[in-house]
Amino acid sequence: MKNLHAVPQDVQPLPIVVPRADLDLIESWVPMGARVLDLGCGDGSFLARLMKTRKAKGYGVEIDDTNVQRSVASGINVIQQDLEKGLAMFEDHAFDVVILSQTLQAMHNTERILKEIARVGKEGIVSFPNFGHWYHVWSIALGRMPVSKQMPYQWYNTPNIHLCTPKDFEALVAQIGHKVLGKQLFLNGEPVAFLGNLRSTLAVYRFKPQFAA
Repeated sequence: MKNLHAVPQDVQPLPIVVPRADLDLIESWVPMGARVLDLGCGDGSFLARLMKTRKAKGYGVEIDDTNVQRSVASGINVIQQDLEKGLAMFEDHAFDVVILSQTLQAMHNTERILKEIARVGKEGIVSFPNFGHWYHVWSIALGRMPVSKQMPYQWYNTPNIHLCTPKDFEALVAQIGHKVLGKQLFLNGEPVAFLGNLRSTLAVYRFKPQFAA
């Protein structure tokens, strides 16, 4: 684990506004004054937003040097750590909410990180691209791996190693003993209800351990 305190002079804090539908929903799910852990927090702008709008307190975890520097410059408490190594530095139930936004598909050990989220947080919130969108299915039917706005990489250079659908995610959550508290599927930033598993490009879930109070 490496904390970064020194910030280069040319690294400036980033604006708090983050125009993304899944983040708007996640913000609404975070209680006022909550203790928040943002995994893969990037430049820290979303955690800075939660600090302002929800009076949240907490930490970000990020591996990229530049993003860590920007988080620090924005006043974010950030820990430089590879999420694949787990969250052993945090005690059980240390946070009210643990967030993993559009990073799940890049994790090598998906089951482990979901268990760790539920261990250190009272609730977990995860968002991920929906591989079951009709365009992806159609592309595979035509013999090619899909390339889209949500997954813009070619098969040989993609960081997305564990692609799933909403139903896949729900099955894994049930298998490891978590309970879904809420979900929303999105297409182009708008909520999708009808045929959501085929029409949505993004899924957001809120969950907790099955037997948590």
